[in-house]
Formats: sequence, structure tokens, C-alpha cells
Amino acid sequence: MYDGMPRPLPTSPARPRPCPRRLTRVAVSLAVALSATLLAGCGSSQGDAGDKASAPAAKGFPVTVDNCGTRTTHREPPSRVVTIHQHPAELMLALGLKDRMVGTAYPDSAVLPQYRKDFEAVPELAKKEPSFETVLEAEPDFVYGGYGSAFAENEGRSRTAFADAGISTYLNREYCGSKKKLSMEDTYAEIRTIGKIFGVRDRAEALVSGLERRIDRTQRALEGASDVPVFVYDSGDKAAFTAGGKGLGTEIIRLAGGRNVFSDLDEVFGDVSWEQVVDRRPEVIAIYDYAGAGSVERKKKFLLSQPALADVPAVKNKRFVVVPLTSTLVGVRPPYAVEDLARALHPGRFR
Repeated sequence: MYDGMPRPLPTSPARPRPCPRRLTRVAVSLAVALSATLLAGCGSSQGDAGDKASAPAAKGFPVTVDNCGTRTTHREPPSRVVTIHQHPAELMLALGLKDRMVGTAYPDSAVLPQYRKDFEAVPELAKKEPSFETVLEAEPDFVYGGYGSAFAENEGRSRTAFADAGISTYLNREYCGSKKKLSMEDTYAEIRTIGKIFGVRDRAEALVSGLERRIDRTQRALEGASDVPVFVYDSGDKAAFTAGGKGLGTEIIRLAGGRNVFSDLDEVFGDVSWEQVVDRRPEVIAIYDYAGAGSVERKKKFLLSQPALADVPAVKNKRFVVVPLTSTLVGVRPPYAVEDLARALHPGRFR
């Protein structure tokens, strides 16, 4: 079973004044144990309504969200946010929420150009997932995680641990453990939910409308085109680790005028044999690109060096397409990925 991580390979409201403290690693355990007292004493704003039951709710609030089994009531929009993984950060920036962000972590591909300047202005807390202590030092009132590993219990970052410290959390819906197949509607629902939490519903609707128009333009360009068989190569040598039918990657391929040759794999990701790859004769190989899985050139070299793959049309014709893994995750990128992939699969439709 896929564990939720890729294989190695309007003016924002005034922020509450932070508590006059700075948690150090030595004091973290005490801070966590006494978090409710510390936070209440400083008048800090937390997502859970129980901490501020006597305070008036902000306009349009309270807002209650059920997310991956965790129910949270926000009496006002979060004002100090840490994002763990890149796709939550880009979604925040797309909603114009840079001024709410106090930290990011785990950038795993180049940031979309339109968000790069704002992204670089937010402090980077860690190259990978930050420690619980590091997150606390940023004094957030909200932590938004991209992969399930953002809230890894065995690393001390469980959602319960953050709640005990008075910090609300939200996990990208893609990693809630649902058995259902992901679609572009999940992307739109994620954007709308984050817009609701932060009191920017109009921005969220405008963003969704723009993304829908982008996909509609691509679909019109592809009218009448035949589907191109596509094999997704994530990683692996003795077996191929590929995108299955439940992931958003398969939906992106379909909307781009392709057909995932392993759409019948009943997983988000899974292993298949190279014999299966040969039998399904993909005409294009989409190489997922992300930090820690080896370079794209290394992956191409491996595929081209395998005698068993020599007669696979995609390998014989060297039809490789590079897809950043981040572009296939629930967030703002998938509609851009649809357009980019469609141009690669059907270049004649976009001249």
C-alpha cells in the first residue's frame, strides 16, 4: 500500500501579537505539556472554538471543517500558518495569503513562476519535514500539511500533538486514506475549503473558475483526438513503480488526451512488472520528477538501456515527457499539468 510519500528516489486581518516567548528545543517538552495555559495566558488565537468561546466570532465565522477524521471550528481566520510540503504553500499563495504564512518546508520542485517571488519571501523552516520543535518555534496557529508524513506520529508531529499545543491542523484531502478515485473535483474542493477557513471564499471561487477555464480550453483543442497510451514511470529497477487508477495522475492523463496504461491498478501508486509494461505498449512515458528519486536524465538512461524495453514504442521513439510530481497532487497545479501534458501528447493541436 502506498504510504503517502513519493519513493526515494482582501488585506489580511491584523495578526495577534505573538506571545512574549520563543520556544527552544530544551523547553519544548515543557511547552507542550503546558501549552493550553501558555496560549491562554498570551491571548493567542487558535483554530478551535473551545479556546475562545467567550470571544466574538469574526464576520462569516465560526467555520467548522471536517478533515480526515479531525473536526475543527475556527472562530476567525488563521493568521500564522506553517505549510509542510510545497503544494499547500502554492495553494495559499494562489489565494493571496502570503501575509498569513510564517514558514514553509520541503520544497520538492521549482515553484510556479507566478508564485516564486512570494514563496521566497516566506521563511523556509526545513528542506524536508521540520521537527515538531522547529514548527513550534515559528509560533503558528495553523499547520497545513501536503503528504500524510507532515503529521507523522512516529516523528512527534501528530495532529494530536499540535492540538495539544493549541495549534489547528489541516491535511491535504488526497492523503485522508479514502478509497475513492481522485478527480479534478477534489482539487476544486480543496481550494474552496481553504478559502472558507481563511475567509476568502470569493478568491477561492475566482481561482477555481480560472482553473476550470484552463482545462476547458485544453479540452476544446483536443476535440476528436485519439487517446495516447501513457506509462507513468516514477521509479524502480527490478519493478516499475507507477501511477495507478485511483490517483489524480490518471485523471490528468485522461483530460490531456491520453490513457494511463495502468489505470486498472487499484491504487494511487503501485509496482508493476516490466513484462506488463512491454505488453501494454505505451506510446509515451511520463517521468515523474521530484527530489530524492534520481534525476530525470538518469531515469531516461535506465529506460533506454533495458533490452527488454527496446521494442516498446515510447522507448523506441524516445517519447518521454517530464511531469513534476507536485503537478499531480491536489492543489493549484493539476490544470496546468493537463495543458502541458496535452501539448506533449498532441503537439499538432497546439500550433
